[in-house]
Amino acid sequence: MDFTRIAYGAWDGRNREAQLQQASINHFDVIVIGGGITGAGIALDAASRGLTVLLLEKADFGSGTSGKSTKLIHGGLRYLKQLDFALVREVGRERSILKRNAPHLVYPEDMLLPVYVDGSLGKWSLRAALTLYETLAGVEQGERFRMLSAAEVAAHEPLIHTVGLVGGAVYKEYRSDDARLCISVLKTAVEHGAMALNYVEVEDFLLESGKVKGVKATDQVTGKAYTFRAKVVVNAAGPWVDDIREKAGAQSDKHLLLTRGIHLVLDGSLFPLRSSVYFDVGDGRMIFAIPREGKVYIGTTDEIHDGSADKPSYTLKERDYLLNAVKRCFPSVKLGPGDIESAWSGLRPLIAERNKKPSEVSRKDEIFEHSNGLLSIAGGKLTGYRRMAEKIMKRVVARLKAEGVNGIPPCKTEKITLSGGEFSNMAAVEEYAGIQLGEAKQIGADAKTIHRWVLRYGKNTEKIVELAYSIWPMIEDKSLVTRMAEITYCISEESAVFGSDYWVRRSGALYFGWPSLPQDISRFEGVFFRSGAAPENVNKEQNYALYREIDQIIALRKLEQ
Repeated sequence: MDFTRIAYGAWDGRNREAQLQQASINHFDVIVIGGGITGAGIALDAASRGLTVLLLEKADFGSGTSGKSTKLIHGGLRYLKQLDFALVREVGRERSILKRNAPHLVYPEDMLLPVYVDGSLGKWSLRAALTLYETLAGVEQGERFRMLSAAEVAAHEPLIHTVGLVGGAVYKEYRSDDARLCISVLKTAVEHGAMALNYVEVEDFLLESGKVKGVKATDQVTGKAYTFRAKVVVNAAGPWVDDIREKAGAQSDKHLLLTRGIHLVLDGSLFPLRSSVYFDVGDGRMIFAIPREGKVYIGTTDEIHDGSADKPSYTLKERDYLLNAVKRCFPSVKLGPGDIESAWSGLRPLIAERNKKPSEVSRKDEIFEHSNGLLSIAGGKLTGYRRMAEKIMKRVVARLKAEGVNGIPPCKTEKITLSGGEFSNMAAVEEYAGIQLGEAKQIGADAKTIHRWVLRYGKNTEKIVELAYSIWPMIEDKSLVTRMAEITYCISEESAVFGSDYWVRRSGALYFGWPSLPQDISRFEGVFFRSGAAPENVNKEQNYALYREIDQIIALRKLEQ
């Protein structure tokens, strides 16, 4: 396919070098280090106030913690165990804001919570906990929980273990795709004027009179070095926050505790779960089993991570922990390591607390203001990203005012619709999908493809359909048109540079696209080479990295008991 015939988009992976050159001669109000959900939220908050913003991410956007969660926008039920009522209230409110601003990405689904004789919760304590939770979180009347008898629990989910079952409840959790949410927030920031560049690693800092006034960075694609200047620099690097602070010489008494959580994905035919379930493991912890796209994923674990933050591992202990948990709660489901289709492993960047287990450490965020002027933010949860951004922006605004930048408006992200999210509710999302299916029939798009696009890209689906029509004459094998159109959109409109950017984070296919995934990747292997987003030799190396990630998943299946 001839990519020269595809017009450049506002956030185009083929245009990185020109953007880097432009950024190096600009002087920004704010530089944000880290392209996870926290950095994305800060970039949107700052740009929507009219500030000039540059965000730098050393890998791809959402490739760290923000793409490796349980893919739920929690209301904070689990924080009741820690008696953290303020956090429950805050994340409940933030969840409602997200649902309003991105209804195609964040929407409620039933979650079953069974109660057993030997479980950590009884029926009455569960009722009390859910009542308190929904009051604090401000849950809408139509989404309130309902209690179930043991017979009703078994009817709701026939696979559930019934020995010792005394009842349960169904409440609402909000489903999402974490990496897509992160990219959508960043895309919205770019639409408000921010510059966001992936594969740019901060190596050092510019100091003027002992104060941080910019960064020195290396483009990981070309190897070129750049210098970027700003009035304020914010470190929102997630698990790498301490690394960035060390580079800046900004030490603190408090440090991160990295804990690791893995998830396993299984085919729905082997684990035909009807409903999402949140269940006791037997050791005081609870995990999720969630159906999605014909698969079921289970997680998560909670282990202290001592290795590199760049490549969080999978262990035999964690794998077996999850498989045994399924065996305990769903005894008729017979699963072994060979049934694992895919998996992901992510890190939680928590603020270390003495004498506490990983699962007991607070998920609160914290801001560190260093003597050299660097601002750092760590901790927190996916759900609370917007509020975290608002908190640190108060410090940023105070700094800018001290430098004579006045007239900065207050935070407005509470009412900013995320890119493509112009829907009133989920019914409007479904109606739109039906309209787009009618528009796309001539380019071979089926209902499943269109529905998947709408839940990923919202009303930006129209751009993918238009691309499909424009590239139709260029592609001999018409069965490839819809996938090619989606990939082209991700390159030209979402800064995808390498194949892994699309297969892992833009589409989630690495996790939910098996068993056809390796063949699909091979069929489109040359697309990113031809796009010109990165030199061919670098692109090939990154593509091999994608295959190595696939090999790691395959190895997880083969680990001996």
